[in-house]
Amino acid sequence: MASIHPSAIVEDGAVLGADVAIGPFCHVGAQAVLGDGVELKSHAVVAGATTIGAGTVIFPFASVGHQAQDLKYRGEQATVSIGSSCIIREGVTINAGTQGGGGKTVIGDRCAFLANSHVGHDSILGNDIILSNNVMIAGHVTVQDHVIFGGGSAVIQFTRVGAHAFVGGLAGLENDLIPFGMVTGNRARLGGLNLVGLKRRGFPREQIHALRGAYRALFESEEGTLRQRAEDARKAYPQEPLVQQLTDFILVEEDRRFCTPKYGLDQ
Repeated sequence: MASIHPSAIVEDGAVLGADVAIGPFCHVGAQAVLGDGVELKSHAVVAGATTIGAGTVIFPFASVGHQAQDLKYRGEQATVSIGSSCIIREGVTINAGTQGGGGKTVIGDRCAFLANSHVGHDSILGNDIILSNNVMIAGHVTVQDHVIFGGGSAVIQFTRVGAHAFVGGLAGLENDLIPFGMVTGNRARLGGLNLVGLKRRGFPREQIHALRGAYRALFESEEGTLRQRAEDARKAYPQEPLVQQLTDFILVEEDRRFCTPKYGLDQ
């Protein structure tokens, strides 16, 4: 049975799972769906057609599901979907999608959004992602699993961030970041592989060694284009799953721009 503080407003039509707890001065909209064990601490807002997965906790003054911060938005139906066991801290904003971007903002399981971070409209985030304080994710951004964003970092619209990547604090990400990559700087440049993250997550030594070899082939050579070097690396390491994941990310779409090392060429 849900526990609802007398000062909270839960509009007719909202669906509440078992053991939902809604604290003082919260507002839950008529189209919201809160899964089992969801907790809204106080002064939190869940608006629009928003689904919150089981066990997710939302802290004071967070706003989830309000309309996109997009001047082209004209009131079309749009959604937000957030997975299970996420943490949404104070002042976080997560906006619904737009017709031009597919109409949905999607977030996976076990993600942590620290204070005052933002997820823009039509962004798709995977599982086990951490946004530190004041991180800004613009609209139409895709973030794969296990990415960590340092405090105050920002990602421009339509950018992709590969799995297990690390974005340093205050970095401004303007181009796609490869899986397992690490970037720093006001205008983010690739600073190598996220070796600490790879080791912490238990990837085998042999796979990390192969990934380092592929990285050198991709970014320490000036022969051919990045796409051509990715094709060569894919052939050179046919049995290495991390290398295949990295090269797939580069080769899946043409005409993408990627973060490169400071000594490398933008491609």
